[in-house]
Amino acid sequence: MRSGILLGLGMILVGAVFCFGEEKKIDAPKNDQGAHVLFNGKDLAGWDGNPKFWSVKDGVITGMTTKEEPTKGNTFLIWKGGTLKDFELRVMWRLENHNSGIQYRSKDRGNWVVNGYQADIADNDFLGILYEEGGRGILANVGEKVTIPAGGKPQKTGTVGEKADIKKGVNHKEWNEYVIICKGNHIEQKLNGKTTVDVMDDDAAKRAMEGILAFQLHAGPPMVVQFKEVTLKVLE
Repeated sequence: MRSGILLGLGMILVGAVFCFGEEKKIDAPKNDQGAHVLFNGKDLAGWDGNPKFWSVKDGVITGMTTKEEPTKGNTFLIWKGGTLKDFELRVMWRLENHNSGIQYRSKDRGNWVVNGYQADIADNDFLGILYEEGGRGILANVGEKVTIPAGGKPQKTGTVGEKADIKKGVNHKEWNEYVIICKGNHIEQKLNGKTTVDVMDDDAAKRAMEGILAFQLHAGPPMVVQFKEVTLKVLE
């Protein structure tokens, strides 16, 4: 009886590990560079968002609100193909107006609401910052190297460049590239090849070491944001 119980427990544990591993597995094809292609350029297969606001137009992901059809709160398009842990994410984006962002290592709160790290996209000074949606707020401004201590506020420890130089040549209405790199508790964001922030998040109680990917449509004025060429390279 005892051996049977142990065997049964072992099978349960193996099954649990297997299911846990399956939940984290990235379900997307790879390109020639070994990165997973998360958007097929045709439809929103593998993504979940409010169909009133999200669609594919002219081969790119399009989020749009209008005066007649606003969103009452921030709403998100969530990638359902796996969990981001240590990775390099590349996304091309453009914004006609207002505010958006790329959520990563984030949490799905239900009803297309997402909380967590955000690479900010905006037609104002917030473009390029690291923001924590539904959490600690601004974690790093553009040009800052930051350490976040346990239980404390972000502390600037250096710079990665001058803000004006980093943003030079960025036109939010044209296509731009965001690169986001997470390795352990180290986070980097890059805009068109220039590092915007470099963050060490040492706050174990509040930081996220893994989570989901999503795109944001911000509540407020009518807006249009678009994304394409979304690729994810898993870092070992």
